Amino acid sequence: MIDEARRLAPRFAARAAATDRDGSFPVDDFADLRDAGLFGLMVPARLGGAGAGFADYAEVAYELARGNGATALVFNMHASVTGALGGISDTLADALGLPPEAMAARDEHLKAAAAGSWYAVAMSERGVGSRLSKLTTSYQRVDDGYRITGSKTFCSGAGHADAYLVAARSASDPTQVSQFLVPAGDGMRVEETWDALGMRATGSHDLHIDVTVPESALLGGLEGLALVAVQLAPHWMVASYAAVYVGVARAAVDAAVAHVNERGLGHLPAVRARIGRADAAVSAAHLAVREAARRVDEAPGEVETNRWVWRAKLLAGTTAAEVAASMLEAAGTSAMRRGHPLERLYRDARAGSLQPATSDVCADWLGTDALGGDPDSDGVAPRW
Repeated sequence: MIDEARRLAPRFAARAAATDRDGSFPVDDFADLRDAGLFGLMVPARLGGAGAGFADYAEVAYELARGNGATALVFNMHASVTGALGGISDTLADALGLPPEAMAARDEHLKAAAAGSWYAVAMSERGVGSRLSKLTTSYQRVDDGYRITGSKTFCSGAGHADAYLVAARSASDPTQVSQFLVPAGDGMRVEETWDALGMRATGSHDLHIDVTVPESALLGGLEGLALVAVQLAPHWMVASYAAVYVGVARAAVDAAVAHVNERGLGHLPAVRARIGRADAAVSAAHLAVREAARRVDEAPGEVETNRWVWRAKLLAGTTAAEVAASMLEAAGTSAMRRGHPLERLYRDARAGSLQPATSDVCADWLGTDALGGDPDSDGVAPRW
């Protein structure tokens, strides 16, 4: 699968300028991902997938992002859903008290992904971001399942996904936050609001929801598991973005090197120094992502693993923004023109520190932990 990602990256890079310019979704990229079987990356082998671990995902995302960061970012959302579902072991299911029918429904969702379906994430809302504890989208029990109503923003891939992971609060008990996998179709209305500085091709439009879904759509089969899931597997909400933005940063270095060689600027010491510093910074951030991913696979949820998860996201977001800016300066004014790879990569990289958890939230989490506090609960506002 890593080899497949490397094979596809140049195709994605060739299309990236057009989809960025038009703010259009990279439909052809996702057809290639489907044909390559990458939607089954995180699906267990017994269900027809590749059975990849988090470290495998991180390398695939890094390679895809070297082609097109927007495509890799949307793929990250799908991998987060399938990875979280596939990561529920029988032992964990027993510990959480998940009913057998919920596990059977989970298997069906994963089989569909292995067969080519892909999932988007509908979590963020205007005014509250991705903080699950502040959501206004609600659900209530009805005779044939659950009715979900509300609106989401920053829904990457809106209007193109086969189903959406929707986070919502119980109308009868607001302390309960649950997640549902809702098929695309009637009751899922896309409002085309996405016209952003960077990551323009993600199609992260608003999604208005008024649907009734069967009980099998409730992930885990128990209400109130959303916040528990974030605590148990923070890597999918934090470090999965990191691999994408390290890939974007590396693409910026590659684009600067190509530009400098083409323009004959390699004899300038200042240009060489910028590229050297950028190469070292990206390599260091990539190592941090790999270390976090290795620990997630070997010791998920442990204290030191979670520290590396937050370190990886902080370093990736900060490094991508700083490196892309420096590479633009190294390349000179001509690289600022619309359509130049570095101009697009500069804008895409700037989004890294803003993706949840933001760089400020990551730094605060790590600082709180270093000072002996509880980084998941201490602070002015809840992390999620």
